[in-house]
Amino acid sequence: MINIGIIGYGNLARGVECAIRQNPDMKLTAVFTRRDPATVKIMTPDVPVVSTNEVESWKDRIDMMILCGGSATDLPKMTPAIARDFNVIDSFDTHANIPGHYANVNAAASESGHIAFISLGWDPGLFSINRLYASAILPEGKDYTFWGKGVSQGHSDAVRRIPGVLDCRQYTIPVPEAMDRVRSGENPTLTTREKHTRYCYVVAQEGADKAAIENAIKTMPNYFSDYDTTVEFITMEQMKRDHSGLPHGGSVIRSGVTGWEGENHQTIEYKLTLDSNPQFTASVLVACARAAMKMKARGMTGCYTIFDIAPADLSPMSREEMLGHML
Repeated sequence: MINIGIIGYGNLARGVECAIRQNPDMKLTAVFTRRDPATVKIMTPDVPVVSTNEVESWKDRIDMMILCGGSATDLPKMTPAIARDFNVIDSFDTHANIPGHYANVNAAASESGHIAFISLGWDPGLFSINRLYASAILPEGKDYTFWGKGVSQGHSDAVRRIPGVLDCRQYTIPVPEAMDRVRSGENPTLTTREKHTRYCYVVAQEGADKAAIENAIKTMPNYFSDYDTTVEFITMEQMKRDHSGLPHGGSVIRSGVTGWEGENHQTIEYKLTLDSNPQFTASVLVACARAAMKMKARGMTGCYTIFDIAPADLSPMSREEMLGHML
């Protein structure tokens, strides 16, 4: 039985809690929060909610700590700090900063003798491993990653910061023509605008300048200025009725050639269609917690990524079961 602790209690943490319930070799031991613990109600009966100020006193009761903070400000500090006292997993997803985050967590976990995994989920995570598999199998080819249709939580938050905006859901949508060109073996060079479009559903404050809001969205650098973006204003009732979920997904495609003269075209595609982005990400974290504990039992310490996990370590099956039913 693997005793799991969760730090933070938002959408991702609730997904982790649900995933633990589906894995009989896992047990939720405690949830830690920066809020007043009395105000946090979890779904699992008889599991304590504890202040993060008390986390160190739980060192002997938790096998794996799953961190559910944000990548922008929480995890860069939290993961190396917690790795000094616990085995730890996070979903750090700022791709450009992964090498630096890895170095910091590796130093902390190696010094303390714990094992840590960073940047788990589906991208980075399952999409990463599929890009690696495909590029190794088809060395003469190109990688393409398409995201959506789904809600981008970071982009939605960026729109909410615009004066006059009450709420927003921003959907990232792959361009079908671009995907068709990739799947046909054309191996096109695609610009950002050619690969994805963005659609924003916005609830504006009464009396707000909608034209100014729309312009602020479409010209926002690093978020929307490089994309064809549509803005639609809706009511709060429509938002709650039609856009309360957090769906997402996408495809990783490797298009390449084999043969002496490259005469045969080959395509590898891995696709996800998700009703709930945070719940699926949480399910990946929980499976990786099992793998991490197996690796720790073999004496491994320090920081690792999805690239270092053997597929067999993810599964609760015995080797005989895997050979008989999965191979």
